[in-house]
Order: sequence, then C-alpha cells, then structure tokens
Amino acid sequence: MPSAGNLLDTLHEVRSRTLALVEDLTDEQLIGPNLQIVNPPLWEIGHIAWFHERWMLRHLRGHDAILPQGDALYNSATVPHDTRWDLALPSREETLDYMARVIERISEGLPGRGPGPEETYFHQLGILHEDMHAEALTYTRQTLAYPRPSFLPRGPALPGAPHPGDVEVPGGEFMLGASPDSAFVFDNEKWGHPVTVAPYRIARAPVTNAEFAEFVDDRGYEDPRWWSAAGRKWRRTECGLHPVYWRREPSGGWLERTFDRWLPLRAHLPVIHVNWYEAEAYCNWAGRRLPTEAEWEMAAAVDPADGAGPEAAKRDFPWGDAPPDPEHGNLDWAAGGRAPVDALSAGDSAVGCRQMIGNVWEWTADVFNPYPGFVRDPYKEYSEPWFGDHRVLRGGCWTTRSHLIRNTWRNFYKPDRRDVLAGFRTCAREGPEGRE
Repeated sequence: MPSAGNLLDTLHEVRSRTLALVEDLTDEQLIGPNLQIVNPPLWEIGHIAWFHERWMLRHLRGHDAILPQGDALYNSATVPHDTRWDLALPSREETLDYMARVIERISEGLPGRGPGPEETYFHQLGILHEDMHAEALTYTRQTLAYPRPSFLPRGPALPGAPHPGDVEVPGGEFMLGASPDSAFVFDNEKWGHPVTVAPYRIARAPVTNAEFAEFVDDRGYEDPRWWSAAGRKWRRTECGLHPVYWRREPSGGWLERTFDRWLPLRAHLPVIHVNWYEAEAYCNWAGRRLPTEAEWEMAAAVDPADGAGPEAAKRDFPWGDAPPDPEHGNLDWAAGGRAPVDALSAGDSAVGCRQMIGNVWEWTADVFNPYPGFVRDPYKEYSEPWFGDHRVLRGGCWTTRSHLIRNTWRNFYKPDRRDVLAGFRTCAREGPEGRE
C-alpha cells in the first residue's frame, strides 16, 4: 500500500502535468468554441479540483465545500455538457487558486502514520481521474488546433518501418478481467471470469497510416459495401471522405494536422483519430475484423507456454509484470507523439503482438457492458451510465499515464468519436466475408 508521501508526490506530479497543459493558453482559449465534443479547458481543470474535493475532503473527511457553487458548476453528472460554455465560471486566477487550496487541504489531512485502505482508494481514484482528464486536455488541444504543449519533446522523426503479419493464438478458456488481488481497479474490470476463445490470428501491430490511406484512396468512404447501417448513417452527417485531420496535397499525397501544424503523413505511424465506424469499414474492405475484448486481452496477457484455463497465469502487461518504462511502451507523453509501429520490440506480448500498451488506444468489436456480477463502485457515474451504447477500447495511448494502464483496463467511447487518441488492430476473418 503506498505511503502518504508517495501519494502526495504522485498527486503533485500529476497536477504539474495538468497545469502544464493549460499554462500557455489565453483566457479566450481556456473557453474555446462549443464543438459539442470536448470541454472548455477552464471548466475541465475546475472539475478536476472539484472531484478531488468531493471525494477526499467532503466524502471522506466531512469538510464543507470550498466553493459553495462548486456542485452547480463542476458536477459532470448533473451539468449538461452543452451548457458548460455558458456557466459563470471562476476566472483563471480563481480556478488556479481553488485547485491549490484543494491540494493544500488534502496534504494537511493525510495522517503521518499512513493512510488506510479507504483513504488510499479515494486518493488513487482522484489521481487516476486527473490522469484521464490530462489526456482529454491533450486531445482537446488537438481538436481546437491549439499549439502542441510546450513540454513535449522535439526530436528527429524516426521513419520507422512496417511490422506486418499476424500471430496465431491457440485460444482456450481464459479469465477475462482483473483479479481481486490487483492493487487498484475500476468497477468495470471486476472481476475476472472464464470465457472460451476460439483459436484466432491477430495483427502484430496496429493499422498504419499507409494501410489506411490505401482504403481512403480506393474510395472506401464512398463505397456503402464496407459500412454497416449505423456507419452509413454516421457517414451521411460527416464532411470529408478521409480521417478528420487529413488533407490532400495538390501533389496527391496526404498531410495530417498535428495540433496546429499540417505535416506530411508519416506512413508507418499507427493511424489515429478514427472512430469505431471507420475502423469497422476498413476491416470490411480489407477482409478483416476487429478483435473482441477477450481476444485482445488474451493476446496481451497470456503466454501459451504456461497452458490455458482459469488457472493459467496472466501478465499485468504484455511484456510481463514489471511496470511500464520507455523501452516497453509509448506512454506519459515521453515520445512527444506516436512511435512507428515497428518500435518498442521490448514491449511485445508473449504471442508476439507489439504496442498493445501505449501509442494508440485500440477499438475492439465489443459493446461496453458490465462483467457478470457487476457491482458499481462509490463513483457510480464512472461506468454504469455508459453501458450499452459505447464501444470498448484497450491498451492506452502516447499520453496515457504509466501508473494508470494495464492489460485489463477498459476504456469506452461512443462509436462516432473521432477526437480521441484511438486507432485499431485487426484480426483475420475466418470463413465467408460478411457484408451488409
């Protein structure tokens, strides 16, 4: 169990990253346009502080609210998304002061003897919640074409190379989900339960820009054969017959917008900012399919040499149980962006899949639903409201924190979201190809 000092060190480090993501923005940029998909950054950082205060100070310690109007401003469960631009938000200075006061009170209240299990749980909940919002602030900057965060490293772009082909996974009975002896897990990961997986073949690496460009250049966005009924309905409401941040050059090549700059499309980076419908259509065009959650987790977590069945060992990460570092996964903003798909061979899973942790989130085939016996955690709005109409993503991306991600971690977004840092890998499709 982490000590009080460790929890506070982590909280301060996480907060420094949050502040670095907004410190260079003007007051106007802190509000930004209402695009209906991202939050005003000023609201988002106030919400982060309110969340810590709600659980650590008010719920756990019985403190009064620091901001009397805090619930009316920052409770994401009750404040409609499209109203957040019109709220009477505190100023930048007032918001930063609120954030600092919350951390100060949390620090004062931590017992020197070390926090107990309940206090540790809520500390970790607040830290991981802030991690998720830091990732959201990153893709908000991308969505709004703001400059890249100043702390991102700037190094020479490695050309990379393809990493093609499939690996074969023997399948079998498998425990999908987290184990009760895990240090901290969210309610949607609970608990591991047996599923049976048929043998399958899964791609060694995510789909690249070059591979997705072939689909685009073959007029894949225009061909209804590749799109489901829901995908066709979404496509009719969208502009552009290509990924949202791509633009055709006069020469015929592609540019890709990264924050506020248009740069030549790098062929061997994993494609990013594609939604579930686009991933599904690509798979149909390529004669492939998306992996199920169980297939994705099995390829990431199981070593066939250890046998199969409910008693078989599962790895915390594709490479083993050691925590992530820059040699194993592209996380923590460390690379300044995506890495080529052939990079980070040290992070390969036992079956040979690369970059299953970090680089880009990966869409899976499955609808986000509870595991058997689901019991919601105290933060009841985290999972339960979203069951049934979101899709599951796995693996994290280049901005995901290394202390947040693991093989069992389930992310979830609506299938039309293109702003999030998501790509996908594919599986071989056995038998006749399905078409709608």
